[in-house]
Amino acid sequence: MSRSSRTGRWAAVRTLSVVQRENRLGPARRRTRRRDRRGRGLRTPLAPREVPIARSRAARFDDLVLDAVEELEQQLADELREVEFAIEDVPPPARADFDPDIVADRGVALGRLYRTGLGSITRPVIVVYRRPMEARTADPLDRADLVFAVVSELVAELLGKDIDEINPPS
Repeated sequence: MSRSSRTGRWAAVRTLSVVQRENRLGPARRRTRRRDRRGRGLRTPLAPREVPIARSRAARFDDLVLDAVEELEQQLADELREVEFAIEDVPPPARADFDPDIVADRGVALGRLYRTGLGSITRPVIVVYRRPMEARTADPLDRADLVFAVVSELVAELLGKDIDEINPPS
């Protein structure tokens, strides 16, 4: 979806990034301008790019979504072949209390299912919202559980299955 084609209804979808396995290492970095502030020398990164601490929160969240999708693909590979998964920073401002295609917590969407596609994508799209999930979890393990629960609930809704068939309670 190009910037010039975003009009009307899809204008709010600005930060949408379709999750692909090739994106695991993060986007190509642009050369950032570093300044010599107060004569202390040029700024340098705190950690090398290869070290996990250097990864951004968004990149770590992308990995959580990819892990959830890969776990579901082990069971439902044929059904998920035509489904696109995407990550957006924040949901649109509409309330989402009783829509079955939206997983919400206290009126804030955590994920959404677009059955007919989104923009130029004609296949079903499952969108996971990063910032609301980060706000609801403090621990990375809890965040991984929440991401898996939201993704599996949206997949169950798309396939018309019960959530316990996809994600059995342990």
